[in-house]
Amino acid sequence: MYYTYVIQSDSFGRRYKGCCQDLDKRLKEHNSGQTRSTKPFAPWRLVYYEEFDTFAEARAREKYFKTAAGRRFLNNKLGPVVQRIE
Repeated sequence: MYYTYVIQSDSFGRRYKGCCQDLDKRLKEHNSGQTRSTKPFAPWRLVYYEEFDTFAEARAREKYFKTAAGRRFLNNKLGPVVQRIE
């Protein structure tokens, strides 16, 4: 099973889209700073995911999420990203 996922950093008002085979392990990697592109914006929380039978399907959906139409889909599904001001 493969997953396309969206994680969100509420502190910095960002979303990250990716795909993987082990969702729990991948989220831990993001939160422990092992992923260069997400390290400065931790902590992350999983806000959305979809399951696929093949990596090609998961990767295609990830690419869609990174388009303008995909971002609109996610904003309609999840609402806009709001940065916390403390």
